[in-house]
Amino acid sequence: MLLKKSSSIVKWIFYISIAEILFWTILSFLVPESSTKFSDDIGLHDILIGVNIINYTVFGIFIILFYINYRKISLTDSIKELMANIIRTRKTVKYFVIYNITTSFLIIIGINLYYFLNQDIVFKYMSEDYGIANISQDQFMRLFFVIQILFGLVMIAFILLFYRLVYGILLRRLHKNYKELEKIEG
Repeated sequence: MLLKKSSSIVKWIFYISIAEILFWTILSFLVPESSTKFSDDIGLHDILIGVNIINYTVFGIFIILFYINYRKISLTDSIKELMANIIRTRKTVKYFVIYNITTSFLIIIGINLYYFLNQDIVFKYMSEDYGIANISQDQFMRLFFVIQILFGLVMIAFILLFYRLVYGILLRRLHKNYKELEKIEG
């Protein structure tokens, strides 16, 4: 029974990771044309392509690891093997969450550092694209960075909340199964 429960939980982790990559992919197609144009104008296009390639590659690796974990739990024969596979799965999910949060944080910092180092270009294209008037470059950039910081914090909080709710629930269930197996084994 615990084998079936654990296998089901790991299968859900696998499915949710696939849904997550699909969500981010679909979301990338919904980015307004003006944002894409702005990124291209200030020279971020190639950098963002490179970051996306790296992220999708790492995401793919994690999806493969989740699938391998699922297959191992499904084929487990002994309690000891199941316990080891549960620990492996929990570690994989923790690394996945840490990677995504760290990457999101670093991307936000990196983009804003790029904006900071290229304030003249940012102001020029924001003025042209969005018709900013009656505000100095210094005032605009201060407001721009306050908004960027707030948006970045909200994004990180959203990602943390999502992982806490979705993966946290699944990991707690796996941990509960592990504790029950420990009692049986002990």
